[in-house]
Amino acid sequence: MNRKVVVTGINIISSLGLDIVTNWENAVRGISGVKRISLFDPGGLQTQIAAEVPSEFEYLVNQNIRKRSARQMTRVTQMCFVCAREAVEKSQIDFERFDKTRCAVIVGVVNTGNSSVEKGTTIQNAILKSMNNSMSAWISMEYRLMGPNYTVATACASSAYAIGFGYDLISSDRADIVIVGGADSIINPEEIRGFNELYALSVSNDPPEKASRPFSINRDGFVIGEGAGILVLESEKSALARNARIYAEVLGYALTSEAFNIMAPMKEGIGMASTMELALKNTKLKPEDIQYINAHGTSTILNDRYETLAIKKVFQDHAYRIPVTSLKSMIGHTIGAAGVIEAAITILSIINKKVTPTINYQKDPELDLDFVPDKAKEHEITHALSNSFAFGGHNASIVLKRYSG
Repeated sequence: MNRKVVVTGINIISSLGLDIVTNWENAVRGISGVKRISLFDPGGLQTQIAAEVPSEFEYLVNQNIRKRSARQMTRVTQMCFVCAREAVEKSQIDFERFDKTRCAVIVGVVNTGNSSVEKGTTIQNAILKSMNNSMSAWISMEYRLMGPNYTVATACASSAYAIGFGYDLISSDRADIVIVGGADSIINPEEIRGFNELYALSVSNDPPEKASRPFSINRDGFVIGEGAGILVLESEKSALARNARIYAEVLGYALTSEAFNIMAPMKEGIGMASTMELALKNTKLKPEDIQYINAHGTSTILNDRYETLAIKKVFQDHAYRIPVTSLKSMIGHTIGAAGVIEAAITILSIINKKVTPTINYQKDPELDLDFVPDKAKEHEITHALSNSFAFGGHNASIVLKRYSG
């Protein structure tokens, strides 16, 4: 059995806003969420900028999480939980009408954010705050879901992997609903210093909003972002039975390991290309069937060059007819949350027939695809790819389709 998997709930928390509508509107406008860091004093660091979630998030915490539970969660775990509650509410699911043993939660998590800037950590809650499985556990407990409940850690492909695993559970008839997503924040001195030592972060602190510039000739590293994203995946049969709104279909995916280098991608984008090729093969699509690619697009020298080469290798002449954009130009790199946030924006691009821009773009003669510079454009999309290519060689390509049931 291979059941259709559809998306019936969706939400994002990022530097562009605290809900899916605000995020979409600001992304279409090409707004940057990058500013000088306010979570701590960044003076003395090479990188002093990041894309922080708006401070109004605290209001959502107070509205959505019981005080005792909130004290046992880090700010990142709170983001994941609040984001999930809103996505489930949008999906209008009444879990009391479901077999809860067939309802699962899978979350991509690199870490819980229990760093030097986390507030309120005590000896009583330190362990609970540091458990990365707590993110999926809190969501599962909220709705008393008794199906599989776990987290995935594959660096910045983590939440893309979560989407893939959720797809597997539903398509193979082992679950009816899977809440998938991710949350992350590495906006802290220790991780910024570490990435600076790897020459991976942008040091273009002024002006902050111009620092993240994927596919541009003057790119100098990624900008750290933070946030959460959640998709509610459901079998088509279940969604139709309850007359749910269906946002899109998850047609399939591909996961690969480059087995090459702990930090750098395979030369010439060979690993990235093989991932996209496998995604097409798994979904029985031809290269010309893809109308949009939401790129990993980190604003680093190697990723952007190799991802461009990989797209050209896979799609040949058709590559020049595909809009390729990077949301990271606006929200920075949200690490464990990146895959799901970018998949969510891809779904809205399909629905709204509009492609969000890559801002701060300055042409690199080597990178000559349509990166949709600075201004959104109307574009009809039936099939789209959302790419995630992570440190450690963890690659993922998710194939999303306009729902036409």
